Amino acid sequence: MNILNKVNSSNDIKTLSAEQLPVLCEELREFIIQNVAKTGGHLASNLGTIELTVALHRVYDSSVDRIVFDVGHQSYAHKIITGRRDEFSTLRSYGGISGFPKPYESNDDAFIAGHASTSVAVALGMARARTLKNENYNVVAVIGDGALTGGLAYEGLANVGGSSEPMVIILNDNGMSINGNVGGMAKLLSRERIKPGYINFKRWYRNAFENVPSLYNANHKLKEALKKTILPSNIFDAMGIYYLGPVDGHDVEQLETVIRWAKEMSAPVLVHVISKKGKGCRFAEEHPDKYHGVSSFDPVTGAMPDSQCCFSSVFGDKLIELAKDNGDIVAITAAMSSGTGLDKFEVKYPERFFDVGIAEQEAVSMAAGMAKQGLVPVIAIYSSFLQRAYDMLIHDISLQRLHVVFCVDRAGLVGNDGETHHGLFDLSYLSSVPYMQILCPASFAELEQMLDMAINELDGPVAIRYPRGGEGAYKGCDISPSIKLLDGDNITLAAYGTTINTMLELADKLKAHGISADVIKLSSLHLHPYDDVLASLKKTGVFLMAEEVCRSGCVADSIMAAAEQSCIPVKASCCVNLGSGVVTHGSPQELRRHCGLDADSLFEAACRMLGGIDVQGEENKIRPARF
Repeated sequence: MNILNKVNSSNDIKTLSAEQLPVLCEELREFIIQNVAKTGGHLASNLGTIELTVALHRVYDSSVDRIVFDVGHQSYAHKIITGRRDEFSTLRSYGGISGFPKPYESNDDAFIAGHASTSVAVALGMARARTLKNENYNVVAVIGDGALTGGLAYEGLANVGGSSEPMVIILNDNGMSINGNVGGMAKLLSRERIKPGYINFKRWYRNAFENVPSLYNANHKLKEALKKTILPSNIFDAMGIYYLGPVDGHDVEQLETVIRWAKEMSAPVLVHVISKKGKGCRFAEEHPDKYHGVSSFDPVTGAMPDSQCCFSSVFGDKLIELAKDNGDIVAITAAMSSGTGLDKFEVKYPERFFDVGIAEQEAVSMAAGMAKQGLVPVIAIYSSFLQRAYDMLIHDISLQRLHVVFCVDRAGLVGNDGETHHGLFDLSYLSSVPYMQILCPASFAELEQMLDMAINELDGPVAIRYPRGGEGAYKGCDISPSIKLLDGDNITLAAYGTTINTMLELADKLKAHGISADVIKLSSLHLHPYDDVLASLKKTGVFLMAEEVCRSGCVADSIMAAAEQSCIPVKASCCVNLGSGVVTHGSPQELRRHCGLDADSLFEAACRMLGGIDVQGEENKIRPARF
């Protein structure tokens, strides 16, 4: 790492010779592989953009210029170059650096990233702000071809083309998002080609004639005719964005030349870069989807720990079983067939499987059309991505009470990807959708039963929300709206989903100190009365509920409102949730401790409500409660 150790900023990288750049790229590649093998993270996408990142930092100063990354999966080399090399071993760890661009982490991170297709619109906003404020900095958007499956990208491109704002769009084209790209744009990009000599000719032409305006203008028509002969018309030219490329995404010198040229044009320019996802790592090149987002792995062989059974895979297997007997079932995903557990369904029923790309709005509206014509669409989308389709949930689905089943994966704390990926808002926004029924399984068996019920028994829109990973100690199966799992007299404990495991652990802790708890598991979170909880509150008068959601729209507030309306005297209550819903990155266990949602923290909360517990001495008596 002789060269990498000398690079701590964009300015440092500009001092390197052309001969040192390929060596730097290899050192960056090895550094990322070795570190991500320990911390986990986004591997293949970062390995594919190292030369591009180096070239960008050769041309721009990221502490002043604004480099806006789309999604952020490709920002590791950028972080290392901009002074975070020594912190990189803490990547995605609690208290460490994030796996995505974060302005609070460094001014070199121009904008937060985590969701796709946003960078062009954000960059245009920055360019317009620069113009209006008469400031002097450059603006670049870095977007992948996968993000071009999202409609927001085209809204941004259309406005860039009509704006004449000087800015550069880097289109990193590797033919992949997480799974292979789909749709017409993927086919269009595969056909975009330019003869290698055109870029060199164009640069020579400009240098030769731009200082002789009359000659430059006279030859303009000739130049345009030559361009049309060599380069077929494409969608970007039609939008008013000057197109350059394709450029070899692993040739630093060529990348730097073309990006510098694009910058000098002082116009909307798109540079089309062809890269290979996973470049330089054999197993990541061969299986870029598998090594897109990884846990720890062997950096030599690529071997990863065996994957455990999870809610996503249970969902996928059950849907295949149900589809066998119901030909109207169709499955829809938004570029996440493997992540949502639908990869087996795709193989089993390819004609009934639809991947719309990174286009959640399209997924929901298309499902509405299918449901209106008699199909039973099942949409599997991560919680934090489904929020992008909120308007379609109301306008296209609920107003007609269409029967669409939403399988909301990654609900709750997802861990190391942090605040842009936690599924903490779905309960809030789904609860506001008219007629939406919200189910929450606490075990694999409950997920299977709820999916069957949602498809074959319920009508109208139904959402089933479940977490990342596996089930806990509770493996029962009761999908009635609510059920009492333990009977007690001193305190009412309520939860839903896998959080019920924490409440059962809490009940054991309290029991060891002579406190008996009613433990109530909720399965239906909306459009149902909370009769079991209210009956328990009449008995105990003390209420504690834990929820892995934001405060707004949480179930506990609805329960307390119902208790007040029923004139139930509640002596003490504690509703533990995730407040604003903005939670940092780290393992789910660390984040639950951080947010007070682990059994020990909840035990302390219960003690405070009950007046405290005297744990000194053998009798472990409860001190009198003070309400």
